[in-house]
Formats: sequence, structure tokens, C-alpha cells
Amino acid sequence: MAEEDKSQERTEQATPKRLKEARERGQVPRSRELNTMVMLLVGSGGLLLMGEQLLEGMAALLRRGWALEPALVFDTRMLARSLATLVQDALVTIAPLLLLLFVAALAGPALMGGWSFSAQSLGFKWEKLDPVKGLGRIFAWRGLMELTKTLVKFVLVGAISAVLLWQLAGPLLALGTQPLELAMGHAARLLSWSFLGLSAVLILIALVDVPFQLWDHARQLRMTRQEVRDELKETDGRPEVKSRIRSMQREMAQRRMMEEVPKADVVIVNPTHVAVALRFDRNMSAPRVVAKGADLIAARIRGIAQEHDVAVFSAPPLARALYRSTELGQEIPEALYVAVAQVLAYVYQLRSSVHSSGPAPAPPQDLPVPESYADEDTRP
Repeated sequence: MAEEDKSQERTEQATPKRLKEARERGQVPRSRELNTMVMLLVGSGGLLLMGEQLLEGMAALLRRGWALEPALVFDTRMLARSLATLVQDALVTIAPLLLLLFVAALAGPALMGGWSFSAQSLGFKWEKLDPVKGLGRIFAWRGLMELTKTLVKFVLVGAISAVLLWQLAGPLLALGTQPLELAMGHAARLLSWSFLGLSAVLILIALVDVPFQLWDHARQLRMTRQEVRDELKETDGRPEVKSRIRSMQREMAQRRMMEEVPKADVVIVNPTHVAVALRFDRNMSAPRVVAKGADLIAARIRGIAQEHDVAVFSAPPLARALYRSTELGQEIPEALYVAVAQVLAYVYQLRSSVHSSGPAPAPPQDLPVPESYADEDTRP
């Protein structure tokens, strides 16, 4: 029972398949603090770079807007057209800043979790309207974490704001003694730098929130040992299915191998336990094993060879040496060249004697098989 309870605990890290399914559902790590920090920093930086141009452009638009011609007051069509032109010019003026904020809005999520669009996350879920679950989420430890972050942000932003007001009290009061246009430029710079300073405070919050969100996302996707085992079965297949696949693969390989036996020059046998089919032509640097097998497979190779008039030569030491030293489709080792050459020479002479009705050659005796390949065991 203790082992069963342990297997039900979510102690295992999420598998790649689980992570992929979560991403398809739109469940990726996200940090609102990181997104907010990027947006505010980029926005404050944009104001520092383009603040004066924006201020001059908006001031020019205000002057145009308040300086109405008498004819426009009594012509509603002209008044609407003038208003549309002012709005269009205002959008053009602030378009660089809006474009910069748009890029920042895309870059924030890309920094953590990447871009992810899921139609499933847009679906309506009735359980979200459950007040009991809603209260549970509010008073859960995740809700407490959000409350803690909010309080920390309030304290930090409030403290930095107080420091900025204390440091900038003199420049702010001096704005009243300056000409209007000059005071507006100075005020814009002061506000931009103050905004940048307040935005930089969020870096501290993001440095804490990002690792927490990554850890929480990994925690939510943890799996039990049973879930991991079930997923492995689904991914790799059940044992009986894998066994059947391996069996079919062996049958297909044997079928292809048996198709090569009629093309062989000779089949060297053990004489019953082992059979190795060899083929040699001018394009090969050495004879090649086209089929090999033991016991029942060896019997099938011998049977096919006899059906297609392929020479079958009994040489137990050489057959065992070839079976153990050479894989299917490989050339024989150099140490067995002489022995195999004697067998092939005998086979070629035997074919010639059959066609010419001459005397049959004597089979080679005492084939030179090196001691390292010799083995008294009759089985491979």
C-alpha cells in the first residue's frame, strides 16, 4: 500500500510529450511581472528618445485644433473633416512610440515560454464561474504569493517615488519660473527619467517572479510514476505489440535473405547446424555472405539451394568460422580467403565437368582454417 501511495504522488518531472500537450493547451510559463517590466522600460526609454519630438508634435496639433477658422464653426462637414485630420496627424505623431510598445508586448512573452497560441485556452469553462473554487484560488498559496508581490511592488514603488520627489523637488519648483515652452521640455525630461527609475524597480520583482513561475509551471506538470509508465507504453508500444513487430521484422529479413540464396555460388554447411551462402563476382574484392542461419533456418537455406541447383559443400570448421566471423552482407575475413578460394575453385570445376561430361574433381580436404576461428562446438 505504501508503494502504491508513493506511485500516486507527483514526483516525476514532465516528459517531453506532456510538455508538448501542455503547450498545445496554451499552458506555458508566463510572468506578468516580466511583461510589465519590459513594457514600462521600453516605454520610458522611448519617451526619453522621442519625448521632445512627441511634445512638439502634440503642441503643434493643439495649436491647430484650438485655432479654428470661423468658416469651420458653421460648416459641420468641414469641422468633421478637420477633426479627422487632427486625429490622423496625432496617430502619425505617436506611431513610433506605439510601434515600440507593440514590439515590447511581443518580446515580453517570447523571453519566457515563447509565443504560443491555443484555441483551447480561448474556450469557455463553466468551472471558472464556480464561487467555491474561486475563493479557493484566492486563499490558496498562489493567491498569497500574488498578494505578497503586490504589497512588495507597492512598498518599492512608493519608496522610490518618495525619493524621486525629494530629489527632484528643486527642479520641479523651478519649472514655474521658466518660459512655458522651456518648462514643458524640462518637465518632459524629468517625467521621463522618473518614469524610467520607477520602471527599473520592477526588475527586482521580475528577478523573483520569473524563477517562481518556472518552478510553479514545472510543479503543475509533474507526473506520477504510473502516468510515466503508461505514457511509455503508449509511446513505445506495449510489450506484446513490440514483440510482434520484431517478429514481423525478422520474418521480412529472413524472406529477403532467402531470396538471395538462389543467387549464391555455394552454400557451406556444418552439415546440419549451420549454413552459410557465399557469392562472388568480378566486381567484388572478396566473397560475400548473402545468407546464413542455424538449425531450422540452415535447413531452409539448404533446401532452397538444392531446389535451384546451388552447390552445397560440407565443411564444418569453415562453416562455423564463417557464421561467427561474418555478418550478413559483409565480405569474408582475409584469414579465410584461402579456404573459401579452394571451395569456390572446386565448385567452378564441378560445374565445368557437368557441362563437359568430364570426370568430377576431387573435393578439397583439410581446408586451412586458422586456429583462432576453429571451434569444436558444433553450434554457433
